[in-house]
Amino acid sequence: MSGEQSIREIGRSGVKASAVGLGTWAIGGWMWGGTDEAESIAAIQASLDAGVTLIDTAPAYGLGRSEEIVGKALAGRRDKAVIATKCGLVWHTQKGNHFFDQDGKPVHRYLGRDSIIHEVEESLRRLGTDYIDLYITHWQDPTTPIEETVAALEALKRAGKIRAIGASNVNRTELEQYIRTGSLDAIQERFSMIDREIEADLLPLTLASGGSTLSYSSLALGLLSGTIGPDRVFSGDDQRKDNPRFSVANRQKAKTFSETIRSVADRHNASIAQVVIAWTLAQPGVTFALCGARNPAQALDNARAGTLRLSTDDLAAIDVAISAQLATMDG
Repeated sequence: MSGEQSIREIGRSGVKASAVGLGTWAIGGWMWGGTDEAESIAAIQASLDAGVTLIDTAPAYGLGRSEEIVGKALAGRRDKAVIATKCGLVWHTQKGNHFFDQDGKPVHRYLGRDSIIHEVEESLRRLGTDYIDLYITHWQDPTTPIEETVAALEALKRAGKIRAIGASNVNRTELEQYIRTGSLDAIQERFSMIDREIEADLLPLTLASGGSTLSYSSLALGLLSGTIGPDRVFSGDDQRKDNPRFSVANRQKAKTFSETIRSVADRHNASIAQVVIAWTLAQPGVTFALCGARNPAQALDNARAGTLRLSTDDLAAIDVAISAQLATMDG
């Protein structure tokens, strides 16, 4: 396996980034059993060294913790990174809809103009930068018209505080409203070999409008990484502990799937995770694949996927294995 990182444009924004992006939810620690700041910073810097420029974070990842760690990691190297962060999950106001509690604080979904203006300044401070490359609405707020939200984002873009506009966790109706504004550059949605719901509507709509799609949970929270077997035990606040997706039966299917595509991985001198990420990036409409890493080894493994080019025969063989093993997963 060799080659350069695949570089792609975020919609028509002119902002270009590596097709493989580093997702930093786990780096925030929340729902992932805590975080090691030094290891997290090393993972981010290793990603940059390997040509991964897209770094995805959000205020909600540890109530600002992830953004702060990203900011520390990028100190002196801001120009090497394309930062994507988010707005709309807030704990400074009770407006909007209550979504969940984190560390004893109620977090609301709210995308009003007043909140977005407040949030962007907080994110800029935590990230130690004066601009955000891609600013994404994290979860949609049914109490605020999308037109108001987009108008606020457009104002931030005119002011030079953000360079591109994205939306995450949208349904078809919401996506159509965003597209009608003419300002949407990208969507960020869950997509993997076992989470393919967006193939039917969101992917084609975004593609037709000239927008990009960032897939998150491309490895299905690690289930498809080839490293989580039937005997793995999850503990503490690890969200996978009680997730039916991680049943012993499903993990056995994932193991069998990994064994089935091992020949493809070996042919490219690649890991199973790298093949899964490369397959994701080869799907029509998927522009970027966000992959979590908590240490340099994981970061480098993910980064190498951006240099992997699967052949038509490789993709066909993988699709057969998906149908045989993963299509019958529960949860």
